[in-house]
Amino acid sequence: MMSLFSISLCFFLFLFHSCNSKEYLKLPLMQKTPPSSPAELLAADTTRLSALHGGHAVKSPLISGAFTGSGEYFADLRIGSPPQRLFLIADTGSDLVWVKCSACKNCSDNRPGSAFLARHSRTFSSHHCYDLHCKLIPHPQQTRTCTRTRIHTPCRYEYSYADGSITSGFFSKETTTFNTSSSREVKIKNLSFGCGFRVSGPSVTGSSFNGAEGVMGLGRGSISFSSQLGKRFGNTFSYCLLDYTISPPPKSFLTIGTSQNDRVLRKLFRYTPLLVNPSSPTFYYIAVNGVSVDGAELQISPSVWELDQQGNGGTVVDSGTTLSFLPEPAYRQVLGAFQRRVRLPAAVDPASGFDLCVNVSGVARPKLPKLSFRLAGKSVLSPPARNYFIEVSDRVLCLAIQPVKSGSGFSVIGNLMQQGYLFEFDRDRSQLGFSRHGCALR
Repeated sequence: MMSLFSISLCFFLFLFHSCNSKEYLKLPLMQKTPPSSPAELLAADTTRLSALHGGHAVKSPLISGAFTGSGEYFADLRIGSPPQRLFLIADTGSDLVWVKCSACKNCSDNRPGSAFLARHSRTFSSHHCYDLHCKLIPHPQQTRTCTRTRIHTPCRYEYSYADGSITSGFFSKETTTFNTSSSREVKIKNLSFGCGFRVSGPSVTGSSFNGAEGVMGLGRGSISFSSQLGKRFGNTFSYCLLDYTISPPPKSFLTIGTSQNDRVLRKLFRYTPLLVNPSSPTFYYIAVNGVSVDGAELQISPSVWELDQQGNGGTVVDSGTTLSFLPEPAYRQVLGAFQRRVRLPAAVDPASGFDLCVNVSGVARPKLPKLSFRLAGKSVLSPPARNYFIEVSDRVLCLAIQPVKSGSGFSVIGNLMQQGYLFEFDRDRSQLGFSRHGCALR
């Protein structure tokens, strides 16, 4: 589903042109301002989750959409010939790449960049309804009969989200353009994407979508942006999210493929297996075996974390969700342990929606409990406190973790919890690597 939210992080996507060259493709990064309200972040994350539950690389820029009040990550994509510049929401929770399309001829009334003008591109074409690619996407319930002629038989798609939002149109292919590190222009041909002539519903037209012209799906499916490019550049991608509170916001990176630096950094990685949920094959699942606070492991039943045979439960690593969400029994244990250990004045902020808030006025370095996740593969994710406490108002910090009812959905390690780490998703080896090295300010 769509990333209904993230923190104000600038987010880069690198695409390197060939596996043996040091040259890589790079798109410009645009700075944006942070979201206005942590309460809005919580509301957007909740909406997102409710919807979700029902050597070379290319570097494509991901830009914080927090300036719209949503906190999305935006990919600055140049598509078509000549290139048209569009902003797409980068979403690890969906597979389809799609853009808003316009059928107008002169489009003088359209804001520049508000939609893709297929008529203005000499390389645009829709997949034929008999193409193998057409079998990979959902279709409208009522669609025209597919004939073998190349005329008037385009592949039609209809992609719906859990809240009823819909994008539909022609499943197509286009050329994308990037600038390399040596200032050479490189064109990537035949990117499959949805050319959406009908877009409706809150997920794709509401305030959380404001400023975007489509979605760049980065999930595990074969039609996602990362999968299509992974076939050429390597079936591995990684990203580094830096502290969003720094001003100006530092650059963060997402890389498809493996660079020489990544090979060196792998020696410093900790690894945990990536799991596959047949019921939700898009998502990146990991196994949590336990949680500790200040070194003391909490008494949480292993069944709380399990991904069952019906596809319920489990834990997803998601760059498109800001906060982290734990099964309610685990959350209550974590919350209780934190409440017993915090030695700071309580702050009451009913509008924030968080269960634990503290006032740190006059405290230069507030001491907060240390949270650690014990993962399968004998690895431990032990982030700093700023990764799970968020400032909701001046000198008021709240625990940025929320409960998920057991049996009603999966847990989420959100992007706030991930910041300051280099994460590598190696789908060939089916493992997730992470390290504090390789994710420093540049």
